[in-house]
Amino acid sequence: MKKLLLLLAITLAFAGVSMAQNVLNNKADNIVGTYQGKQGDDLFKAAITKQANGNYQGQIIWLEHDRDANGNKLLDEKNPDKSLRNVPCDQIVIFSDLKYDAKHQRWDDTKIYDPQRGIRANLRVEFTDKGQLKLRGSVMGIGESVYWDKIK
Repeated sequence: MKKLLLLLAITLAFAGVSMAQNVLNNKADNIVGTYQGKQGDDLFKAAITKQANGNYQGQIIWLEHDRDANGNKLLDEKNPDKSLRNVPCDQIVIFSDLKYDAKHQRWDDTKIYDPQRGIRANLRVEFTDKGQLKLRGSVMGIGESVYWDKIK
């Protein structure tokens, strides 16, 4: 009987750890979806997906103005990585390997790429009380926040 109770206690302990991990993963995965945002006068949509390593990636998937005056697709011409300058602007990966920080209930520990300026900045992401996604980029203590609305 004692062995049965011990086995039951161990099983429940592992189940509790597994359930806690699932709750944590579900909260972290709240970021996954399609968002609409605006930078300056540029309206865009971005998708945040979960990577195979468990972190998150953000990619531009639509731009309101994605063509130049001649009708050519705009490219990521300001990218400091010259090998990425031919990527269409509606396909730019703006961050990857974004990690969830359960203690602070936010995502961070990566950089965001700003294709309008061609710069990378430290990134911290969290949901506001109104349900918007707040992305805060900073370089040497100087930062800017943008807000995205989840549409899917």
